[in-house]
Amino acid sequence: MPSRVGSTGSTPRSSGRPNQLFRNLNSKIASLPMIFVALVIFLGGSIWTIVYSFTNSRLLPRANFVGFDQYERLWASSRWIISIQNLAIYGILSLIFSLVVGFVLAALMDQKIRFENVFRTIFLYPFALSFIVTGLVWQWILNPDFGIQAIVRSMGWETFEFNPIYDADIVIYGILIAGLWQGTGLVMCLMLAGLRGIDEDIWKAARVDGIPMWRTYIFIVIPMMRPVFITTLVIIGAGIVKLYDLVVAQTSGGPGNASEVPAKYVYDYMFQAQNLGQGFAASTMMLLTVAIIIVPWAYLEFGGRKRG
Repeated sequence: MPSRVGSTGSTPRSSGRPNQLFRNLNSKIASLPMIFVALVIFLGGSIWTIVYSFTNSRLLPRANFVGFDQYERLWASSRWIISIQNLAIYGILSLIFSLVVGFVLAALMDQKIRFENVFRTIFLYPFALSFIVTGLVWQWILNPDFGIQAIVRSMGWETFEFNPIYDADIVIYGILIAGLWQGTGLVMCLMLAGLRGIDEDIWKAARVDGIPMWRTYIFIVIPMMRPVFITTLVIIGAGIVKLYDLVVAQTSGGPGNASEVPAKYVYDYMFQAQNLGQGFAASTMMLLTVAIIIVPWAYLEFGGRKRG
């Protein structure tokens, strides 16, 4: 009897292990195209780009390896340095202002104001436009001949100057204004969804304890909205790295190279200058920058959670 019990007791465990392979089989089959795209298109394309960044490919890829020559030429280019500086300025300010303005607007909308749906639609509407349309619209708005500068001067302030489109020192801030105008509404909606997920009892307890509203937001609500902030940061970061069409539509990288960004640098060298090796090197540096930011965050976020 004991031996039979032991043998019968071990049978379900041994037979249950193969069954794990067939659990949620439909979901696993449905995920095969995504896995294929991730491995073949994304990972394979990235590896192919990195390998050919060490070649002197021109119009067509060719396996004529030249070591780090393309990278030395890249970092010796003033145009590339300017593009990195512009992306850093745009990225840092875009992160700060998008989060702050988006959260403030969401907090105001969360006060159950009248015509909330109308205001939410107004703030979110710019996100429905393409970056090309946004760039052209703000090119007109910031044009000194008939834009903000001309309107203010027509009102009597003849010495007023606001010309970010043609001023190389502040042109990146004109692009930043257009980017914030388009993307802040989405951040507001994400933050508003997070605020609506906060339990009403928390607000009641804070009011009973006499905690000011601003302290409730900073020390209680914002820490509880950590997943929302992480999601928002990922979305904003993705938009910053691939910044291209807004610049092309608004300034075309000018005046000169003052508003150059890495994505435009890659496009120009790969498709206009017909220098694939240089474009591949710039693409690899963009990929490396993303990896430096994403990998430590992913390790701290998911690795720490797994250990916990």
